[in-house]
Amino acid sequence: MTLYIAREASKLWRKVCMETSVELHLLLEKWKLLLAGLVFQYIHGLAARGVHYLHQPGPTLQDLGFMILPELGKERGYISESVFTVIFLSFVLWTFHPFIYHSKRFYTVLLWRRVLAFLVACQVLRIITFFSTQLPGPNYHCREGSELARLPRPDSVVEVLLINFPRGVVYGCGDLIFSSHMIFTLVFVRIYQKYGSKRFVKLLSWLLAIIQSLLIVASRKHYTVDVVVAWYTVNLVVFFVDNKLPEMPDRTGGSPPLLPLSVKEKEGRAKEENHKLLNGNSGEIADWRQRPQVNGKHVEDGNHVHSEATLNGT
Repeated sequence: MTLYIAREASKLWRKVCMETSVELHLLLEKWKLLLAGLVFQYIHGLAARGVHYLHQPGPTLQDLGFMILPELGKERGYISESVFTVIFLSFVLWTFHPFIYHSKRFYTVLLWRRVLAFLVACQVLRIITFFSTQLPGPNYHCREGSELARLPRPDSVVEVLLINFPRGVVYGCGDLIFSSHMIFTLVFVRIYQKYGSKRFVKLLSWLLAIIQSLLIVASRKHYTVDVVVAWYTVNLVVFFVDNKLPEMPDRTGGSPPLLPLSVKEKEGRAKEENHKLLNGNSGEIADWRQRPQVNGKHVEDGNHVHSEATLNGT
């Protein structure tokens, strides 16, 4: 039994190391775009903090969702956050499953590049929207009489830049239309809908998105309009941005990736291919160059797929 566990652990460790090497190779090429997406998450938080200084508490607006859904109250406001945490962590863990499982459909680096592109596009629209009109917040800490409803004038620029994390994010006011929680939830659901493989999980993810929407309104963290606008805006943004982005290579047809080619090996292989082209023997190369196009869309980073196929002896 001990020998079996040791052997399987060795296989798993080898698989993780091989996948890590491939993903690091991609990360070295795509790090600028990934970093830009991560930096924009801070800019989005900074904008949400900035609109809090403009927030004017007032009577809660009439809302159809508030009339229909019973109020959860302060003591049960954690329920919606718990559901969102489950969705968020489940998605993050799923994006890293190629490091462990034999069956895989995508590269983690390329998938997160896509996720961040969707998030940034939605968050730009969100920032424009909530700065255009500030509504009185329906959340308990944003109502009249609460000390957190209005922020005092900042003493320095540093105070604004630090955004009082994480308290400033949790107890923000004014960044209502449209819901940031629903942006993340719907982007994650749409990504899994396209690149996930389990039909049951796909149906469950949409169900959780609906439950999350209802809980947000029941917790009085957003007006119903904030959630409704998020549903059609995020889906439309993902649809249009996804059509503009190059398609990711599909890994379902190949075996697990091995270590990527070194620089010297790449140069040597490039010289060999050029030599074949000059001698008229370009059948294999022509065939390879046709593969990166799927359904009329150019496949992203087809050279990595070619490298994998070459290393696996195909």
